[in-house]
Amino acid sequence: MKETVIIEKKKVKLKNGALVTGLPGIGLVGRVACRYIVKKLKGERIADLYSPYFPHQVLMNKKGGMRMLKNSFYIIKGSKRPFVVMLGDVQALTPEGQYELAGKVIEYAKKIGINEIITIGGYSTGKLTETKRVFGAANSKKMIERFKKMGVIFGEARGSIIGIAGVLPGLAELKKIDGICLMGETHGGYVDAASAKKVVELLSKYLGFRINLEELEKVAKEGEAAIKQIENEVKKYMGGGEKEISYIR
Repeated sequence: MKETVIIEKKKVKLKNGALVTGLPGIGLVGRVACRYIVKKLKGERIADLYSPYFPHQVLMNKKGGMRMLKNSFYIIKGSKRPFVVMLGDVQALTPEGQYELAGKVIEYAKKIGINEIITIGGYSTGKLTETKRVFGAANSKKMIERFKKMGVIFGEARGSIIGIAGVLPGLAELKKIDGICLMGETHGGYVDAASAKKVVELLSKYLGFRINLEELEKVAKEGEAAIKQIENEVKKYMGGGEKEISYIR
């Protein structure tokens, strides 16, 4: 394999479709959010992406089999607006791989009728917060205004967006495709289901789908309780001070 390939399992053609991506990243916010959407809305797998820029390994299963690392595309039915979710095991390991993979995804997206790309990531604040916010960065003023009305915060997040969450909407602009990266607020040091839930809620309103969030809510509460316990233990170890613990070593 010399280049990234996308193998179609089912031919689809959408009208005014959206692509939502969630690959491993900060707090696993994007991956958790997209896995939950695919699971609860019974997404149908329509294509698989394989790349020589992925780690040189395979995944073994309980039955003794194995499979290559991949990213998969799932079509979600029943929403007001048709959309496809890209969910995957890993990201490309090199800058060249990130750009090559993003280019292939954009080609496929245009082929199946996608005119808007939404990537999901996490924005690490290094703090433990009960109320989660969603930050955004978009490649067009239209997208900024559209998501501002939904409560997404623009201009406050600083720095750069590393990986497919940033490269994909960045390259999409060159192909005349609107794109945005939605970043759920997270500590960054653990899997943040609460942040993922906040992003899923926002997407359900934007794309027009109904989803039961009880399971994700339960996981989020369990995670927050565990982190709170660790925070209290650290405070006790430090002498019982009331100073906020903003990081966990």
